[in-house]
Amino acid sequence: MRHRKKFNHLGRKKGHRSAMLANMACSLIEHKRINTTLAKAKALKKFVEPLITKSKSDTTHNRRIVFSRIKQKNAVSELFRDVAVKVADRPGGYTRIIRLGNRLGDNAEMAMIELVDYNDTYITKKKKTTRRSRRGKKSESIEAELVEETKDIIEEAPAEEVPTEEAPAEEAPSEEAPAEEAPTEEAPAEEAPTEEAPAEEAPSEEAPAEEAPSEEAPAEEAPSEEAPAKNDNEEK
Repeated sequence: MRHRKKFNHLGRKKGHRSAMLANMACSLIEHKRINTTLAKAKALKKFVEPLITKSKSDTTHNRRIVFSRIKQKNAVSELFRDVAVKVADRPGGYTRIIRLGNRLGDNAEMAMIELVDYNDTYITKKKKTTRRSRRGKKSESIEAELVEETKDIIEEAPAEEVPTEEAPAEEAPSEEAPAEEAPTEEAPAEEAPTEEAPAEEAPSEEAPAEEAPSEEAPAEEAPSEEAPAKNDNEEK
């Protein structure tokens, strides 16, 4: 009976189960990733992550605790020497489980368990964000860069606004130019009557033509001058 026992027995007794998990933990520390069943991967995750947390503080007491669980000297030394430095800035969650499908023989669910910080595919973006938020020096450098960028933007902003203010000033004369051209268009309209004035003077030029008969009037008066000549003959 398994009443009040929440962990997975994995079909083994206590000694067999602890030895199996210790061997799997040593393989994970050495190779950084291993393939196993999903149930064993979940059990290994609970077994190895507390040991990695212990390795962050390299003391004799922590080394003895880890060695009592793993029981392999080479794995313990590599854990405290290499892995602890790699995961120093990560507050837990040192392993990742990726499901691989079902096994052909017994259709068991297979999975790959790996150390997160040793995966080059996912480490590029996530690791930088966590380290920037954790380290004081990097956060200060980021703040300094942001301040410099804001200063550059503030200095460049007035330089860009100057031409925008001058643009309307240049457009103002262009708007007034049509206003000055409007009277020039009206000038021909006012000259139109002046062109009609000569048309009205045409009859005045014909007036002398009518006066021609008036000039002939003296021609008619010529006989009147001859009349006294006849009278003189008569007197004679």
